[in-house]
Amino acid sequence: MSDSRFTIRARAVLATAVGCLAAASCGTAASQPAPAAPPAASAPIPASSSATGVSAPEPTVVTPTAGPSTTVSPTPTGPPAFSAKVSRVPRERLEHSWRPGCPVPVSDLRLITMTYWGFDDKPHTGELVVNKSATDDIVAVFRRLYDWRWPIYKMRLVDAYKADDYASIDADNTSAFNCRPAEGSSSWSRHAYGLAVDINPRENPYIYANGTGSHENARKFFKRPVRAPGVINPGDRVVKAFQQRGWEWGGYWSGIKDYQHFSKGGN
Repeated sequence: MSDSRFTIRARAVLATAVGCLAAASCGTAASQPAPAAPPAASAPIPASSSATGVSAPEPTVVTPTAGPSTTVSPTPTGPPAFSAKVSRVPRERLEHSWRPGCPVPVSDLRLITMTYWGFDDKPHTGELVVNKSATDDIVAVFRRLYDWRWPIYKMRLVDAYKADDYASIDADNTSAFNCRPAEGSSSWSRHAYGLAVDINPRENPYIYANGTGSHENARKFFKRPVRAPGVINPGDRVVKAFQQRGWEWGGYWSGIKDYQHFSKGGN
């Protein structure tokens, strides 16, 4: 009986010891510690590292070298190109300058609307009425004047002055067709055919044989040569431009001088 009790107690102690040893070496799911967190990422090594004692290379900075600028400066806008439009003339545009009995019908006249360079050093648009046979000549010459920036004071139809030649000249107006007789004559002027043009009549006045003129505002331009804007002098490029198209200049007349006047096929 005593042997049996001893045996049972010994077995219980042994089982307990074995269980404790197993728990100590393996543990249980509930008692195991949580896994450690992964180490944090290392911070960047500064330029001078005390861990290695070796200085890290400085970052490379690229500085642009001096050289030609690639910036394009804005180009100032130039003046508009010369333009000219030739069209038929409505009868109402010639209310004062044409009348029955004129040497040309309205159907033989043409209106030229074109650009010209002004005394204010700016482009303007003006109008001339000429014979349809003269349009090419007039456009070609005035294109050259515009390209040279040779100034014209004003360019309106003489009808703006009720076809009064004196008033148009006094206003320094460049004009062409006007159904009127020649100065001091009963014959038709070349203007009556649309085959003459007067340019800057103040700067280029009509001078009588005695050296006087009828427009006081043009007195300082009576003699030639004169160096001033819009003035036409003997042999200058304006005269030559018209001569190349077969037009005559009134500044070459003997006695009377008509410095403003260019005509084709007669005086």
